[in-house]
Amino acid sequence: MKAMILAAGLGTRLRPLTDKKPKALMPVANMPIIDRAIGYLKDHGVTRIIVNAHHHSRQILDHLQGGRPFGIEIESRVEPEILGTGGGIKNTSDFWDDVPFIVMNSDILTDINLSRAYEYHQKSGVPATLVLHDCAPFNQIQTDDHHHITEISSNRGPGRLAFTGIHILDPAILSFIPDTGFSNIIDCYRKLISSGEPIGGFLSEGHYWHDIGTVAGYTEANRELLGLLQDPFLVGPGGRLDASVRLEDWAIVGENAHLESDVEIRRSILWEGVKVEKGVKIIDSIATSFREVKQDLNGQIT
Repeated sequence: MKAMILAAGLGTRLRPLTDKKPKALMPVANMPIIDRAIGYLKDHGVTRIIVNAHHHSRQILDHLQGGRPFGIEIESRVEPEILGTGGGIKNTSDFWDDVPFIVMNSDILTDINLSRAYEYHQKSGVPATLVLHDCAPFNQIQTDDHHHITEISSNRGPGRLAFTGIHILDPAILSFIPDTGFSNIIDCYRKLISSGEPIGGFLSEGHYWHDIGTVAGYTEANRELLGLLQDPFLVGPGGRLDASVRLEDWAIVGENAHLESDVEIRRSILWEGVKVEKGVKIIDSIATSFREVKQDLNGQIT
């Protein structure tokens, strides 16, 4: 089974966090989000993965190393000009064979039963199946009694469902995507629906799902994973914390971070390699690996 992870996006809603790091490599509980996606796909029988990249693409390629660190073959496909979800899938046409494949966003954390969704798609006879759930802030998709999608709206409302960011596609879907340029796969689905072509919806229930596409969502996902780990504090390998450092409420300290004396970290995330100078307090914040956290004479963090 093959799969694609969509990782070319600019991460606009996550700025400034994505100014110097692509969204796919942002750490969640000290593990890049794409690593979690790769592990999830492997757990459900995926044997080959392709990842598209554009924003800070070199970082993604260097991280993936063709899949060697993950024990699975991973191909990277760089887009010099961003192609969108539809264009990105079309640009990988040569990667697929004659069986259904999986496409998932790089910015979701989930334990949805992907194997069941794949089996559902195989039996459905439709060219595409979207994995759906009831998630009130995002409910924009209407389905009928046959679990076919009848509308993908820009409006949210009762009786609708939300798209999880996971698609299962027959290779035939590629013929409905424009050959070149930018395109959105959702626009492709809307055209198919309007022409009478059924698009399937697999309803998942009782699962964990979180979107890290915003700063608030990213922060909450980190806090939730600490809850699943049943430990409010997480310190990455190589972290150096002075004995006087105080971790309060919950805190994540990245790999090789260095916290000097009398530092306090409260409800905050520190990325790898962050250095926090003596006496600094970091509260309700995210400190990236691209800066040294200091405190000036007026007590302001810089």
